[in-house]
Amino acid sequence: MSSAQPSGTHLTRRTLLAGATAVALGAATGTARAAEFPSLWQEFRRTPFTHPQIPYVGRSGRQGGATRFPRPRTVADVTDYGAVPDGTTDCAPAINRAIAAAGRAGGGTVTIPPGTFRIDDVIRIGDSNVVLRGAGSDRTTLHATKSLTELIGVYGSRYGGDKSAWSWAGGLIWLAPKARWDSLVAAIRSRAWPFEGWTGNKRDEWTALTAVEPAERGSWTVTVADASALHPGRLVLLRLADDPAHTLLQHMAGGGPGPASYTWDDKTKLLSYIPYEWPVRIARVRGRRITLERPLPLDLRPEWSPQLTTHVPELTGSAVEGLTLDVLQTPMSPHLLDKGYNGVVLQCAYDCWVDDVTVRNVDNGFGLVAASACTLRRTRMAGRGSHHPYFCREGSHDNLIEDFTIEQRTVPAPPNTQLHGINVEGLSSYNVWSRGEMRMGTFDSHRGLPFANVRTDITVNNNGRHGGDAGAGPLFGARFTHWNIRVTNGRAGLMKIDGLAPYSATVGLNEVSEFDQIDVPDFTGDLHSRLELYGTTDAVRPRNLYDAQRELRR
Repeated sequence: MSSAQPSGTHLTRRTLLAGATAVALGAATGTARAAEFPSLWQEFRRTPFTHPQIPYVGRSGRQGGATRFPRPRTVADVTDYGAVPDGTTDCAPAINRAIAAAGRAGGGTVTIPPGTFRIDDVIRIGDSNVVLRGAGSDRTTLHATKSLTELIGVYGSRYGGDKSAWSWAGGLIWLAPKARWDSLVAAIRSRAWPFEGWTGNKRDEWTALTAVEPAERGSWTVTVADASALHPGRLVLLRLADDPAHTLLQHMAGGGPGPASYTWDDKTKLLSYIPYEWPVRIARVRGRRITLERPLPLDLRPEWSPQLTTHVPELTGSAVEGLTLDVLQTPMSPHLLDKGYNGVVLQCAYDCWVDDVTVRNVDNGFGLVAASACTLRRTRMAGRGSHHPYFCREGSHDNLIEDFTIEQRTVPAPPNTQLHGINVEGLSSYNVWSRGEMRMGTFDSHRGLPFANVRTDITVNNNGRHGGDAGAGPLFGARFTHWNIRVTNGRAGLMKIDGLAPYSATVGLNEVSEFDQIDVPDFTGDLHSRLELYGTTDAVRPRNLYDAQRELRR
């Protein structure tokens, strides 16, 4: 199967070689030297869609990484619905009425003027093409006073135990299709702890559309058995089931002797994420030949029963912009017992975004839960410290988190609490974290075999710890890439991954050493992982792997 891009696009060197003779800036954490193009980059440019160590993420983010966000017309202002910026009146009902009115109008922008608006309930965006826009994160504040436990109820884990699922789910600003949000809340209140993904609480809300013929990772086109239900612009799920030998999971880990000898059968939490579900829009239909808007993330083999299916109706084109969510400051809860003072969550969302938003004093900051092709830009975590500053889980794919900041906590961490960082888990793939400043936290690969994710151009004080229980399987699948990472405290854990992640790459990392949490690889034998320009700071060119891949599209 061809791995060519859709017609009308081609590869070029253009701006990629600009600055090749520039001198990298010196830094205390590494050795400065002239800018260098690693051999991995030269290889990648020749085979961008099928490189064994580096994933193609040049189309991650909203609308394939579009740099401009829509500006839909203003259809409501929250003050016209009764919101008062006095910091004491509960404005959640008024804000939600304004958002609902925008939904009934078919979409549009809901504005929030400068000031502080108290909210005693969840702010819900449940209709597509609705944008909630403040006057700027430094001018508009929503002051939240209650947790999700108070507002919705206790949320236990479907995997058992006394854990609170608010430790990794839900937000006080929650973007999810209305029907999906209603079903989740109903399940939580009835204590029927749900699956949270694209196919409903019991993963049974889908209909087969057509079988798909075998194809190779990186292909933009597939051949289907029946294209009658497919049309350009339709969002479908590509579903891949595993076989008894777990060859799909082995493929996600790069294949070979190590993954083949790994014990998969007892990884019950990991197996609950199968089938793998990947949402994608159809770009073109010609007979039985279907062009996708992104290249295939994995091979399609008959033993995995590849098919295109329906899913729960998605939220698309919706956003939150220009505000701060300031949560009533409470002590951070013990690990996995969070009450749900959470920030902004996108769930069953596609082509949605968050821009210029700060969250403060939250348990968990920005969440992607079964969310794909979304962009988080200019987001900031602040306040007393959090469990997950950013979490990406339940099969979230092709998302972009860029220009993000995790500030240093303002109060010491209480005993028995945990700090992760930028989290990814649960078979999530082809996500990008770019241009970040992490004054605390770590690169939290949280087990559940996430694969083909990129962290690039990030400065990190690496003082967090990864999570994930044994039943969730390996920390890393194949094609993780850490590119131009500046570690300020010299700790190697989860930064230098050539000894941990199979078929992966660490490029342009300053010198680090092992201390604190030290992991051993999940897979035996040669990991086929690459390390280049180790011991340098900002010497690697291109400096930002995501930006460079986006340039290749031109």
